[in-house]
Amino acid sequence: MNVKSISLVLTAFLFFMATPGWSQELIIYPAKGQSQDQMEKDKFACYSWAKEQSGFDPMAMPPATAPPPQQEAQKGGVGRGALRGGTVGVVAGAIGGDAKKGAAIGAASGGLIGGMRRRDQRRSQQTAQKQWEQEQANAYMQGRNSYIRAYGACLEGRGYTVK
Repeated sequence: MNVKSISLVLTAFLFFMATPGWSQELIIYPAKGQSQDQMEKDKFACYSWAKEQSGFDPMAMPPATAPPPQQEAQKGGVGRGALRGGTVGVVAGAIGGDAKKGAAIGAASGGLIGGMRRRDQRRSQQTAQKQWEQEQANAYMQGRNSYIRAYGACLEGRGYTVK
């Protein structure tokens, strides 16, 4: 995983954690007169149980999968396309009687096609990167929500009101 990918995942993680509604703490009220000491013990026990049930640990850094593989950059792009097009144009122009004109048309066409291919490749890589980042954020939120549901259920089962 490269530095850019790691920084993107961490940025997305921090954004989601800072967004209202995503990072709010649960409010826990001892509905049966439990002491503060008992509440802390119950909270820890429920943390452990919810972590085991959900497979999510809110105290751990979220694991990231490998980003999508980078396609090897197409070498040459415009220049390579122009060279190929020019070569084809010389041949076609020689057949038609004007090799210089054919070479110029071929070079311009080849350069344009090479540039378009390179641009399409970059767009495809950017789309794959954004999709991977979104999948990482969604996986994190699913795990977190599962943990919160389990944690709240555990505390309610021990006689607490959870909001």
